[in-house]
Amino acid sequence: MDQTTLNIIVVGLSFALYFGIAIWARAGSTSEFYAAGRGVNPVVNGMATAADWMSAASFISMAGLIAFVGYNNSLFLMGWTGGYVLMAMLLAPYLRKFGKYTVPEFIGDRYYSNTARVVGVICLIVISVTYVIGQMTGAGVAFSRFLEVEITTGLYIASAVVFVYAVLGGMKGITYTQVAQYCVLIIAYTIPAVFISLQLTGNPIPGLGLFSNMSEGLPGGVEAGVPLLTTLDGLLTDLGFNEYTATTNPWLMALYTLSLMIGTAGLPHVIIRFFTVPKVADARWSAGWALVFIALLYLTAPAVGAMARLNIITTMWPEGTQGEAVLQEDLPDWFQTWEVTGLLGVEDKNGDGRIQYTAGDDNELVTFNRDILVLANPEIAGLPGWVIALIAAGGIAAALSTAAGLLLAISSAISHDLIKSVINPNITEKGELLAARISMAGAIALATYLGLNPPGFAAQVVALAFGLAAATLFPALMMGIFSKRMNSAGATWGMIAGLVSTCTYLFLFLGVFFIPGTNALTPDQYLFGIPPTHFGPIGALFNFVVAYVVSGITAAPPKEIQDLVESVRIPRGAGAAVNK
Repeated sequence: MDQTTLNIIVVGLSFALYFGIAIWARAGSTSEFYAAGRGVNPVVNGMATAADWMSAASFISMAGLIAFVGYNNSLFLMGWTGGYVLMAMLLAPYLRKFGKYTVPEFIGDRYYSNTARVVGVICLIVISVTYVIGQMTGAGVAFSRFLEVEITTGLYIASAVVFVYAVLGGMKGITYTQVAQYCVLIIAYTIPAVFISLQLTGNPIPGLGLFSNMSEGLPGGVEAGVPLLTTLDGLLTDLGFNEYTATTNPWLMALYTLSLMIGTAGLPHVIIRFFTVPKVADARWSAGWALVFIALLYLTAPAVGAMARLNIITTMWPEGTQGEAVLQEDLPDWFQTWEVTGLLGVEDKNGDGRIQYTAGDDNELVTFNRDILVLANPEIAGLPGWVIALIAAGGIAAALSTAAGLLLAISSAISHDLIKSVINPNITEKGELLAARISMAGAIALATYLGLNPPGFAAQVVALAFGLAAATLFPALMMGIFSKRMNSAGATWGMIAGLVSTCTYLFLFLGVFFIPGTNALTPDQYLFGIPPTHFGPIGALFNFVVAYVVSGITAAPPKEIQDLVESVRIPRGAGAAVNK
């Protein structure tokens, strides 16, 4: 059986599973569509949250970013997992105790204002649309290689699959589909990593293999008994690159890590997962279980990145040829296979028919899209065809699981927070459910359109969404829970300040990425050297400052709102115990 047929069979079986779950778990009410009837077990919800969280950026792009940048990009691991700690400790249980369906609903009720609710909806849509672009791009990349179709066709297929189970099942269908998708993606991610770790170091645990010694008999002139990271550092420095383990500018690393942390805690599609559990305590347990399930992949990703970078160098340039020119036709089969996708290629600038791989080389250029590294990893390492098919299903599952969660967040905001709460409060439940499904279909169409012209590879686009979430929703949620004095005017103007300042910085320094041909400013023109992807904490600071200033010069919230905040934050019965 050829590889393409095997890929189609494995991916097709995973799709059949998703469709079957969607039919079985079809939402019959708004409660089931928005919050799965609030009956999801914390362990199940933790697994679904992990799938919702581990998007194309985690599965497809993160290891690629680590592979080509090295230690500096470990900040993705620290920022994203740290954000879950913030969410579990500061947000999840309190938001579940409030008992609403969506983030804008909390904002609207807590700040007793439809204006605040609408601004929350706008922030949510901007964040979710930006985020979902990366998921659709990742799905297109996976489809284009493994099913041998154009990326455009792959996007359309991905959209059709999400349409079936998201529009039909809502949160109820998405929850159980995401459990299946987590199982697919974690198996797909770890099995190739175990194979490769065994090949290179003899250690079956990739995270430990990263710090183990190289095995004997490896190609590419790799010396046995030398630590893997030492070997990789040596290969890269010989080619003129920085050491893999080198670090630069700890200030920017810290700023970016903070942006990812508070951005994670403010992501609406993750927060709504905590509205699906029966009790307040279950929300905290869900976050804990999600961290456990996420850790299974995140502890493996650094090893995948380092080992892939090592394999790329030693397979493209065999023993003794690193840094030298080799004939293009002598490049390995995996290179030529991926070259047809347009995501990997070489440019022979001097026309001598030979290719070099050295830093700063002016004669040859190797174009390696970071998004393909995990997907190409089994082929680079020469693993069996069934492993390649499995990684295809895993990559697609990762992209689709997060896309569904984001699209549900958008749909819920439009149908529940705009139509039901602002435009037509008298709409029937049946009408609201229909509006939610229509909103979902419209969001899928928009995401597909924007996915055709993304502003960067998957993790780059996702990083922008984190900055926006950090600057807008996170401060509003934190102040809503922990500040009785914060009023509607302060929260509204704070969100506007965070959104406008962050979007302005992104559009100015990154280019207006939705309009082809617009030019970004160069890094030396960044404000205080801060890249657009690192701006989230600065936008959050604007949000907090504006919110507190405006709140301080306007009327305090009504007493019933202040009592509500206190009841959400303080456990029931605590007051009686304290007063004894």
